[in-house]
Amino acid sequence: MDNLLDMTYWVWLILGLVLLAVELLAPFTFFLWLGTSALVTALMLFIFPDLSWQVQFLVFSVLSVVSVVLSRRFLVNRQTESEIPHLNRRGQQYVGRIFTLSEAIVQGVGKIKVDDTHWRVKGPSLKKGAEVRVTESDGTTLIVKAVDSGGTNK
Repeated sequence: MDNLLDMTYWVWLILGLVLLAVELLAPFTFFLWLGTSALVTALMLFIFPDLSWQVQFLVFSVLSVVSVVLSRRFLVNRQTESEIPHLNRRGQQYVGRIFTLSEAIVQGVGKIKVDDTHWRVKGPSLKKGAEVRVTESDGTTLIVKAVDSGGTNK
């Protein structure tokens, strides 16, 4: 049991590198701080090789908790607006735009062609070729309203 608890700096170094490698696979910055804490613990053990295993775990634990809490507080306050806010909500980028129906809206459902994609639309009954303005997006369905020849909503 004593050999198991007789940890040297290289054990913390390996643990830190493994945790940093896990961070590459994880979708959030959590293991980054644990890995950094393990590396700092390895550095402290390299400088002070006589630290007991209890002190080592205490240093690692305190550094981990403090770094995770501080990073969360810092990262939440630093969230920035994306240059492409609707990147993962593709239908939202069409709100306000005018398109021509590629299929008539019958019983509230029709289709428009946007670039090389056909989108399902919901709206008032209209003939094929009518111009519609997208008012909102509901998943993969666009909600539309008819547009008169002057470009205003009916």
